[in-house]
Amino acid sequence: MMVSKTKDLPPNQTPVKHLLRWGVDHPGIISPNPKIDLGTYTLKIDGLVERPVELKWSEFLNLPMVQSESDFHCVEGWSVPNCKWEGVRFKDIVEHVKPRETARFVAFTCADGYTTSLTLEELSGDDVLLAHKLNGKPLEEGYGFPLRLVVPSKYAYKSAMWVTRITFTSKKESGYWEKRGYSDAADVWKNDRFSK
Repeated sequence: MMVSKTKDLPPNQTPVKHLLRWGVDHPGIISPNPKIDLGTYTLKIDGLVERPVELKWSEFLNLPMVQSESDFHCVEGWSVPNCKWEGVRFKDIVEHVKPRETARFVAFTCADGYTTSLTLEELSGDDVLLAHKLNGKPLEEGYGFPLRLVVPSKYAYKSAMWVTRITFTSKKESGYWEKRGYSDAADVWKNDRFSK
């Protein structure tokens, strides 16, 4: 399945040809890229769900996969048009684990300690993926290998890399950049970069 969401660029964004790799050609590195072994990797999905799971890499790859084409927007002002992602739609993860009625938010934890959080509604679009491929190739380490979130309508700090845990919650949890003054909404079309 192919989903296309490419539009004009949001305010104050400049197109570039390819994603900048975190820790390689991206200047904002927090810590070294984590080294992840697919033989021991697990994706834990827990919190307010009826069916919590811990998926080994091979089990994740057995979930229904889709392809989605969308633009990618960094809060620093650059955008990459027409990125072709492959992975599992987040709404299919929701269907798999069955959130309880009290679940309204989802917190993402990454192998390097990075965190962010979004509402279930923000994660419900067909173009929101847990992606493991970009432009037909497995993710490189600097792009979030082996698994990253992709939320095209948000600035990229909401598209967490190296995802290892997904927790459904009743209360909003502030993430790494949100605690440091970045907007929690991160709406690219409203130029919503910093908290007010």
